[in-house]
Amino acid sequence: MTISTEPQRWTDEAFMALADGGDRYELVDGELVNRGNSGMEHGEIGAFLAGLLAIYVRQHKLGTVCDSSTAFTLKSGNKRAPDISFVAKERLQGLTRPPRGFFEGSPDLAVEILSPGNTVEEIHTKIVEYFENDTQLVWVIHPAEKYVLMYHAPQPDGFLRSSDELSGEAIVPGFSVPVSELFAEWSF
Repeated sequence: MTISTEPQRWTDEAFMALADGGDRYELVDGELVNRGNSGMEHGEIGAFLAGLLAIYVRQHKLGTVCDSSTAFTLKSGNKRAPDISFVAKERLQGLTRPPRGFFEGSPDLAVEILSPGNTVEEIHTKIVEYFENDTQLVWVIHPAEKYVLMYHAPQPDGFLRSSDELSGEAIVPGFSVPVSELFAEWSF
C-alpha cells in the first residue's frame, strides 16, 4: 500500500487497515508517522515488562494492559501508541471487551522504551500529550544506559537505577519489579 503525501482525514478503519510490514504508525497533527521497528533489545524489554504487568493486572482485576500496536485517540485527534499501556478498570466501565477501534483518551500508565532512533523532542512531545489527556504516570526506559525516568507531569521527577524498584504506585497498586530485571543479562 502506498502512503499518500496528501493530507487526509484518517478514519479508525483506514488507520487500522494500513499495510503491516512490521511497521508501527502514529497519527500526529494529521500526518502519518512511521515509528518503524525498534530492534530485539527494545522488544525483549517490552515483552518482559508487558507480560509481568498484564498478568498482575489481570490477577488483581485492575484494568487492562496493551502492547505497542495499540493506539489511543487523544483530544487533539492524534493517535499515539506507547510501547506498553495500562488503562484502569474505572475507565472501562460498561465495556465487556476491548473496543475494536481505538480507546478515546490516553492510558493511565504509558511506558516508552527508548530506541536508538528516538529524539528527546519526540519523546517529550508524546509525554506532554499523554499528560494533557489525563495520563497519571509515565515510565521512560533507557536500555543503553540502564535507567528508568518516572513522570507524574511532563517533567521527570524520578530517576531509577538498576538497584532500584520500579513501582506502579497508586496507578497499578502493589505492582513492582526490580529495574535490574529489565536489563538482566541472559544466563541460559
